[in-house]
Amino acid sequence: MKKILLICAVILGFAFTASAQDSEKPVFKFNEEKHDFGKIPQGTPVTTVFEFTNVGKEPLILTDVRPTCGCTIADFTKTPVKAGEKGTIKITYNAAVAAPFNKPIVVTSNASIPQKTINIVGEVVAKPASTN
Repeated sequence: MKKILLICAVILGFAFTASAQDSEKPVFKFNEEKHDFGKIPQGTPVTTVFEFTNVGKEPLILTDVRPTCGCTIADFTKTPVKAGEKGTIKITYNAAVAAPFNKPIVVTSNASIPQKTINIVGEVVAKPASTN
């Protein structure tokens, strides 16, 4: 019986240690995780900036921000974002094709949840045909 209690105590000790380490990790808090551009004219690139705060205790380091298609370009804070500070991810969408769009962008970091997906959505509308 004592062995079982000792084993349970050791397992609980490891569990608490592991959870305490996770609580130290950086954590994203975005102002918005999905941006709707609404209707945009074809051929006009549009840009938005996702702002986030590191609400964890350790510095947050973005290692990659990867759009899922070549029509989207990402630029992001390259320096570590200290606890309580803000960083940005700038997304530019090339509105070349007239159609609705929903583009996920995968953000990889050292946060407690290492991959986060943000989205841009909207509809590219064709320019009216010009009459000459």
